[in-house]
Amino acid sequence: MRAVNCMRSGLTHNPAHRCRVMRCGIPLLVVTITFALVACSGSTRSSTASTSTAAPARAAATLAPPQRRLASDPVQLADDLIADEQALLDPSSSEAVLVGAARRQQGAYRALGSQPEWDMIVRPRIPPSLLDVYDRNVDAQRQFSGKLASDPQDTLPAWRIDPPMPANKLLGYYREAQAATGVGWNYLAAINLIETGLGRVVGVSPAGAQGPMQFLPSTFAAYGDGGDILSAHDSIMAAGRYLAANGFANDHDQALLRYNNWDRYVRAVNDYAAVLAADPARFAGYYRWDVYYRTTAGDLLLPIGYVATSPIPVTEYLATHPKVR
Repeated sequence: MRAVNCMRSGLTHNPAHRCRVMRCGIPLLVVTITFALVACSGSTRSSTASTSTAAPARAAATLAPPQRRLASDPVQLADDLIADEQALLDPSSSEAVLVGAARRQQGAYRALGSQPEWDMIVRPRIPPSLLDVYDRNVDAQRQFSGKLASDPQDTLPAWRIDPPMPANKLLGYYREAQAATGVGWNYLAAINLIETGLGRVVGVSPAGAQGPMQFLPSTFAAYGDGGDILSAHDSIMAAGRYLAANGFANDHDQALLRYNNWDRYVRAVNDYAAVLAADPARFAGYYRWDVYYRTTAGDLLLPIGYVATSPIPVTEYLATHPKVR
């Protein structure tokens, strides 16, 4: 089952990204990095939200975007990142501390991903115990940034941004799928992160892919076992079945290429999956990352509460939301 898929995450999404042959379709690719929505099921479709029938044609974010306060100096950025990484692993950290640390962590990796000239300043300051995590997060960001990633858009998407479901439920679904299909929970989590920011993005990709794991309806019909394409549980299980059917046990990369036929996507999935395999507790940071969208005015934050039922011109949105970067 192959299809054209063109969305990506990283959480900077850009549905205009070049199309790729794959299992699902044009991806939303949000990876809570800089999303461009990577989807998983073929054919083309219009980019319209999959929910919200009562909303006006265009609506703005209902919640004020959080403040980032990210250091502009690379030395301070490195020191803050180390502190935030430690806070995210501290079981005594409050939810407010975790949210702040995760947002700064995401901002730091996004900045480092787009400014490789900072490597020689920042990387030597990273302690050896954190180097692999640092290297993989920066590398994953770089797969979705730069000239080879996605083109900036002059409109914001017809999506809704919802809170993710509780982390323990998501982790339970990943592990259930692993037990049933043999596909590692960490790979399913990485895909979910890249595709829709762990389910934050509610919408349809340019190719017609839907749901938290971005399946085309035709592909989901084959692997969904009669479930609901919009259900996190059912779509995660379907992703496990799809990857298993495409040889994940023998060749992870080839199975991932069937999910999304783009080598950069596969590399990013492997990066995030490796971080989670080494320390599952690092899911706490990814779980709290936000959705950014690549536009002609720069990467814009789409906060929880954002909703639009038709594309919104970036200039129009910024006129009423000047602090969403």
